[in-house]
Amino acid sequence: MSKKIAVLGTGANGASIGADLTRAGLDVVFIEQWPAHVEAMRAHGITINTPEESVTTQVRTMHLCEVATLKEKFDVVLMVMKAYDSKWAAQLIEPYLKEDGLLVGVQNGMSIDDIVGVVGINRTMGCVLEITSAMFEPAIIERHSGHNRSWFAVGALDVSTQGREEEIASLLRHSGSVDIVSDIRSTKWTKIISNATTLVPTAILGMPMREAILIPEMRAFMIASGKEAQLASKLLGNTLLPIFGLTAKDIANEEQVVETLLDTLMQGFVLPSSTTTILQDWQKSRHSEVNEINGLVVKTLKSFGKEAPVNSKVVEMARKIEHGELTPDSKNLAELLDY
Repeated sequence: MSKKIAVLGTGANGASIGADLTRAGLDVVFIEQWPAHVEAMRAHGITINTPEESVTTQVRTMHLCEVATLKEKFDVVLMVMKAYDSKWAAQLIEPYLKEDGLLVGVQNGMSIDDIVGVVGINRTMGCVLEITSAMFEPAIIERHSGHNRSWFAVGALDVSTQGREEEIASLLRHSGSVDIVSDIRSTKWTKIISNATTLVPTAILGMPMREAILIPEMRAFMIASGKEAQLASKLLGNTLLPIFGLTAKDIANEEQVVETLLDTLMQGFVLPSSTTTILQDWQKSRHSEVNEINGLVVKTLKSFGKEAPVNSKVVEMARKIEHGELTPDSKNLAELLDY
């Protein structure tokens, strides 16, 4: 009997992954909170445009409000929600997750503890992702990184799920390359280092990532932001682990890790026109994950009695944008550098 799979949150990344699983013949249901998106997928399917092709897939989809009508329980739930939505989303789906099922936070940030708090560590699997995509119209996804440029890491948090990583890896391989890792917390923090370097800083300038790093002062600022995140991770006792398909040798020089991650991301995963999820959120007048990325760095360093001036500046300006006091623009560079 095939596994019953739910993709909880089918924005650009969730819909891309869910469509890949559906085309692979798996039993998948999309669960989504944007009503127009649900109705468009029901009427027309989901269209994924990649640099290589455009594919429309008919999918089974539900509104969040229809979850209460479910009669089935899921073997696997891939939760592709914003990190700040993790707790309530896990609570929503917990009654429909089998006792031996797995809830996987395919997300940025450190959402795993929120998930564990709801479904238990024995039903939680950790995950890290790197997919670049965008959605501005219902049921139409612009996936900038095709399968050969998409990457995941999967890891158990506890002995209760060790040995089950392949159950999730085998699903995500339909959407990109997958590494199974032994220390998922350290792996997720390595990704936070990368995210703190790129996502919010470039969004503040309203620029594609690859355009922003061509500004020498901006590149230096981004690297400084990443180095603060690297220090936060180290103080927590995490190990720097390779992501994006890198090897341990590639990141052996700790002084160069942030630059290595930045250059690998730009060269292997990001198109010239790719903008971050943060900028896309702001373009939709939505709250971003700045608190779960740069804010986490600030909070962590503060807990060790240390300051994070670069990430604090990023958080300050991001909040101004979200409060309508600034707009994402290259003119923000001077203020961003004044920390």
